[in-house]
Amino acid sequence: MKKILILFITGLLSAFSWADDITGRVVSVHDGDTLILLTPEKKQIKIRLAAIDTPEIGQPYGKKAQKALSDLVFDKNLTARSNQKDQYGRFLAQLYLGGVWINAEMVKQGDAWVYRQHSRHTRDPLLLAFETQARKEKKGLWALPESQRVPPWEWRKSRWTQGKHISSLSEPSQWACGAKRTCSQMTSCEEARFYLKQCGISRLDINQNDIPCEKLCR
Repeated sequence: MKKILILFITGLLSAFSWADDITGRVVSVHDGDTLILLTPEKKQIKIRLAAIDTPEIGQPYGKKAQKALSDLVFDKNLTARSNQKDQYGRFLAQLYLGGVWINAEMVKQGDAWVYRQHSRHTRDPLLLAFETQARKEKKGLWALPESQRVPPWEWRKSRWTQGKHISSLSEPSQWACGAKRTCSQMTSCEEARFYLKQCGISRLDINQNDIPCEKLCR
């Protein structure tokens, strides 16, 4: 109990260190970790829940994760605490509904993974503790057969790799190194992966998770 209390305090301190607060009503839930906030000024803000990752809609449990987040936040007023945007302009945020930390709730309920693509020193120990407990209690996605419990970042990578392989069998590469250098110039995930892997354009992989241009490759 003492250890969990220490982790809880640590988690609160790290979570509340985020700089900018955005308040608004949730008007859309895209999936288990992405939503739209409508601010009092009637501005729509796209939010990506920080530090967690949920199954994609096409994965087992993907729609359940989406419903779980919707049940927690849809049509409710909450606060998004963020000090960072991703390369697509989404705010990476910790979400709070009153005193409830939504990111943590998704992990506690077994609806989300702690995002392992983050470096070790940035992972929240409290979230890791919640995930361990949810796994032990077989909550949510942890009740799935192991063969269906594929981390979403691995599922995305596998899907893109398969797509690239099929493309390479059907036609020769139509891209040439030096022609493009930014995500805004890419027309497909396969093209972005070519420029990352074959041409070494590392700026396409801003999160350093072997996934280029995530707006295309998600």
